[in-house]
Amino acid sequence: MPQPSPTARICRDCDGFASVAITTGTRHRDGTRVTVRVACPTCQGTGHTTPAAGLVRVGR
Repeated sequence: MPQPSPTARICRDCDGFASVAITTGTRHRDGTRVTVRVACPTCQGTGHTTPAAGLVRVGR
C-alpha cells in the first residue's frame, strides 16, 4: 500500500531535523556538558520550506 505524501514540504537540507545540539567536549563546573544549539540556515529552524515558484511563459 503506498504511503501518503506529507502536506508540508520538508526541508531538503536538514530532512526536517531543523535544530541540533552539538557538544563541545568541555564541561561546566557541575559536570554537565557545554552544548551549542545550531539551526538549519535554509529553513531557519522550522524544518519546512516554501514551494518553488512556477515558471510563467511570456510572449508566444
